[in-house]
Amino acid sequence: MSKTSRILIVAASLLLLGVFVFPLWSVHLTAPQYPEGIGMTIHVNTVKGLTEFDLGKINSLNHYIGMKAIEPDAIPELRIMPWIVAALVAGGLLVAALGRRRLLYVWFGSFAALGVAGLVDFWKWEYEYGHDLSPDAIIQIPGMTYQPPLIGSKALLNFNASSWPALGGVLAGIAFALAVAAVILTVRAARARRAVPSRAAGDVASMPDALPAGLGS
Repeated sequence: MSKTSRILIVAASLLLLGVFVFPLWSVHLTAPQYPEGIGMTIHVNTVKGLTEFDLGKINSLNHYIGMKAIEPDAIPELRIMPWIVAALVAGGLLVAALGRRRLLYVWFGSFAALGVAGLVDFWKWEYEYGHDLSPDAIIQIPGMTYQPPLIGSKALLNFNASSWPALGGVLAGIAFALAVAAVILTVRAARARRAVPSRAAGDVASMPDALPAGLGS
C-alpha cells in the first residue's frame, strides 16, 4: 500500500472522530404557528432539540397526532453507534499502520456496509414513528402518515419538514470519500505491479531463439 493511501486512511479515520463532537443529522420543522421553526439533531449517542425546549415541543405535537414520544434512552442504536464508530476509527488506523491491502478492503467494506445499514435503520426509525400511530390520537386523519423525509423536504399537514446531514454526517461522508480514494489508488497500484512481470515475460519471449553463428561454433 502506498504512502498516499495510508495518509488518506489516517485522515478518514480522524475525520470519523468528528461524529463524537458534532451532530450527524438535523430535522427542522416550520409552520405558521412556529415561524422561527423547531427541530432536533441526531447525534451518535443521543437526540437533542435545536433549543432546550424543542424536543419537548416536538413530542407534544406528536402526541396530538398519535406519534410516539422521541425518547433517546429508549433507542438501542444510540448505545451501539459510538462503539461501531470507535471500531471503524481504530480499524482504519491499524490498516494504515500495517499497510496490508486485504485489510484495507475488509475495513472499507465494513465502512460501506455500516454506512448503508445506518441510513436504512434511520429510514426505518422514521417510518415506524410516522406510521405507528395511536388509535386514541386527538387529531386523526384517515390515511395520513407523518414520516419525515430521510433527506430533503416534505409537507406534513401545515408543517414543512426538512431533513439534512449535519456537520458530523458531512465529516463522515468526506471520510468515506477519502476511503474510496485510498482503495482506488491501492487497486491501481496492484494492477500496475501485476502488469510489470507480464511485460517482462513478453520481452523475454521476443528474444531470438538461436545464438549468433560466431558464438555458437
